[in-house]
Amino acid sequence: MAGVKLDPTIRRLREAEGFLELGMPSHALAILQARPDWATMQFEASYLTGEALRELGRHREALDFLETAARLRPENLMVAVALGWCYKRTHRLAQAIDALTRPRRSNPTEPLLSYNLACYWSLAGNLDRCLQELALALQQQPALRALIADESDFDQVRDHPAFRRLADEDRPGDP
Repeated sequence: MAGVKLDPTIRRLREAEGFLELGMPSHALAILQARPDWATMQFEASYLTGEALRELGRHREALDFLETAARLRPENLMVAVALGWCYKRTHRLAQAIDALTRPRRSNPTEPLLSYNLACYWSLAGNLDRCLQELALALQQQPALRALIADESDFDQVRDHPAFRRLADEDRPGDP
């Protein structure tokens, strides 16, 4: 595409996104904060800013931008997951659950939503909902079972027989 000139706004957003993909959230944030108004690209700028702040561990600050992105595109899965992540880390578990429940209406078979909801319901102490969501996630994507052993969110329910059965189902090498 030699000779094709990108709109400067799109070019800067792509640069910021590239820095995020390279694991350089500070560089991405510098690009995003250098321009106070992204008018026609508000969703993209809000989401990328929220992601950069989230990756930097600045979860409370990230929420403002991610909430804006969620208002603009409530069905967006990545925004929902990032919102849940930040709400959980700011001790707002009910909002983390709500953030993932809303986009599920338009994405009922998305395993990432189900798995994260299982984690959050476990933390909330609701074993039934945890098991329901985990079963759905594993049905949708059986490979997620490999994450369960190292997932500290399940520590509260890990010893429950129903959870063990679900987590250990069809594991190779187990007697």
